[in-house]
Amino acid sequence: MVNLPERQKRHGKKIDIQVRELAEPDFLEAASVWHESRKKVGTEMGFDSERAVTPQISLRVFREVIAVENRLWGAVHGNCIVGILAINGSEIDRMYVRPDAQRCGIGTALLQKARELSPSGLELFTHEENRAARAFYEKYGFRPVRFGISPPPESEPDILYQWTPD
Repeated sequence: MVNLPERQKRHGKKIDIQVRELAEPDFLEAASVWHESRKKVGTEMGFDSERAVTPQISLRVFREVIAVENRLWGAVHGNCIVGILAINGSEIDRMYVRPDAQRCGIGTALLQKARELSPSGLELFTHEENRAARAFYEKYGFRPVRFGISPPPESEPDILYQWTPD
């Protein structure tokens, strides 16, 4: 757990981070970021499926699925991973920031990395109810292009967003 200065947490000040590619030794910490962030969002949106997910299950899925199917990047503050980006070509598969490190410029830095990796455009899915994620992506020029239903276990309304450079 990284300790962000109270002033930065209260006022949403940007923190010093580096974005670097992640490797196997990072997976435990990166999976923890994914787990904690997903759990917070899932709880806020009332997804019962998130209650049964343990950190061990998250680590297994992270290693066996997410890391196999994507390139992984981490936002690092000091020696701690505070955000993750899983990207496959032009698709942002997952982008999460630790709950206690949000609103400090981490998501913006990860999105910038995604744009560097896919300068001709990006796409991603997010849940329709995830208003914070929707506002974030729309702020950075993503547009909704299709509404549908997410795969199980959520099976909830979702949105396909796309970004193309101006």
